[in-house]
Parts: sequence; C-alpha cells; structure tokens
Amino acid sequence: MKNLQTRFLCLAAVALLAFAAGCTTTKQTEDMLSAAGFKIVPANTPQQQAHLKTLPKRKVTMVQRDGKMYFVYPDAKQNVLYVGQQAQYQAYQKARQEAMLAAEQESAAAMNDEAWATWGMWGGPGWW
Repeated sequence: MKNLQTRFLCLAAVALLAFAAGCTTTKQTEDMLSAAGFKIVPANTPQQQAHLKTLPKRKVTMVQRDGKMYFVYPDAKQNVLYVGQQAQYQAYQKARQEAMLAAEQESAAAMNDEAWATWGMWGGPGWW
C-alpha cells in the first residue's frame, strides 16, 4: 500500500511539474517582459483598444512595422501592449527558461525528498 502511495505521489509531482513548466501566470509573464526591457505602450484610442483585442491572448507575437521586427504581448485588461525588439525578446526567453528550470529543480527536490522518506522502511544506511 505504501508503494502505491509513493508511486501516486511521484506521478502527481511529475504532472504538477509539467503543468508548472508549461504555463506561467499573466502577471509572471508581464513581470518577465518588463524585466527584459519590453516597453509598455498604452492603448489610448478606441482603434488601438480594438486592435489590442485581436492579438493572440497570453502570447508573444512577432510583427513587422516600417521594416523593423517587433515582439508584442497584449494585455487587454490593462489596455496596454508590451513591445520589444530582438534583444528584449531574447532576454525574456532566457528569463522564461530560467524560471522553468527553477520549477523543475524544485519539483525534483520534492520528489527526491519523498523517495528518501520511503527508504526508511529499509532501515536506513546501517543495513548495507
């Protein structure tokens, strides 16, 4: 029974890790974009607000304007657009990867702690 419980906990931890690595909250994304140097541009006109709502939600999108490449992230709730170029986008990608790695390491540490807890039934290191 203990073995089944341990397997279930490990499976739940892996599922949680996959979920955590696959999604970040909107606030975390916005914080990472700002830290990476994205500029916050308010949508001041009804046309800008309408256009903001047409952009893919919770996704950084590449657009070209006047021959330049930009990366944009809409926040329709706040009526703003996060705008950056290649350097800011790369900094954002790096921060995102670091956050995912940290989440994976935290999950692995939790699974490791659980695995070592089950070794107690073997009597600890003294038996070998």
